This record gives sequence, C-alpha cells and structure tokens, in this order.
Amino acid sequence: MAKVQGAVTIDTNRCKGCNLCAVACPADVLSLQPKEVNDRGYHYAYVVNPDACIGCSSCAMVCPDACIEVYRVVNKS
Repeated sequence: MAKVQGAVTIDTNRCKGCNLCAVACPADVLSLQPKEVNDRGYHYAYVVNPDACIGCSSCAMVCPDACIEVYRVVNKS
C-alpha cells in the first residue's frame, strides 16, 4: 500500500518567527532557526525533520502570513 508523506516549503523571508506552525505540528517537523535571522531580522521557521511530515497542513493553516505550503507525496514502496 502506498504511504502518504508530506513536504513543507517555507518562505523564510516572509516568516516573522511567531512559532505557531511549530506548535501546531503534531509530528514535530518544524522549529525556529535559533542562530540565523531573515532579511527582516526575525528567527524564521525551518524544517528540522522532513521525513516525519504527514502532510496534515496544520502548520499552513495557522500561519498568519501564509508563508507555508504543504504538499502530499505518495511513496509507492
């Protein structure tokens, strides 16, 4: 049976580091960048564990700046 896995893309330049996406993620896929900042001076969200993403889109739904996109990828192995 095919396994559905998610893939997350984040527009790091638009991210203001509110951390809502990391809190909403049930699989602990996202985190805030602890050392680097974006062009606007914010610690931005990044994908820390991409293989754990289940494609639920919770992170994208809570993002106030709409800088997260989630795709579902089907693995046929």
